[in-house]
Amino acid sequence: MTFDAAGRDWPDLAGRFEGDTHILPVRVYYEDTDFSGIVYHAGYLRFLERGRTDSLRLAGVGQGALHAGGEGLVFAVRRMTIDYHRPALMDDVIEVRTRTQEVRGASIVIAQRIVRGEELIVSADVRVAAIAGGRPARIPESLRRALEGVGGARP
Repeated sequence: MTFDAAGRDWPDLAGRFEGDTHILPVRVYYEDTDFSGIVYHAGYLRFLERGRTDSLRLAGVGQGALHAGGEGLVFAVRRMTIDYHRPALMDDVIEVRTRTQEVRGASIVIAQRIVRGEELIVSADVRVAAIAGGRPARIPESLRRALEGVGGARP
């Protein structure tokens, strides 16, 4: 469940899990597009980030708590391979599909897809590094179990 600052419940705000895949619906707004009404290429990075963040949130891992005001664990994108297959357009409702593929000592490999219906718009493979105190950090066992539980990841 997702709660706002006032403690109100927004059960679908962070998307949902279907099996090992997190699905986050997103509407494309004018601000996401270029002058022609097509999503600007860098806009997809924001959609993918939201998918990764809400996937963690629904798995019970709040990045704010992990970050602990700069004193805790943070994730940084180390590598991303992205392919643009088709354009998303203003007013489209797209889905960001996120699945944990692999959890390693200090990194996670995540497969992400953005689709409109069953039409593939963008595919991305992302490796994020765990960092604490400005240095790579081993992913804690409790976090590892949460990630492996929702994404079907293999250590």
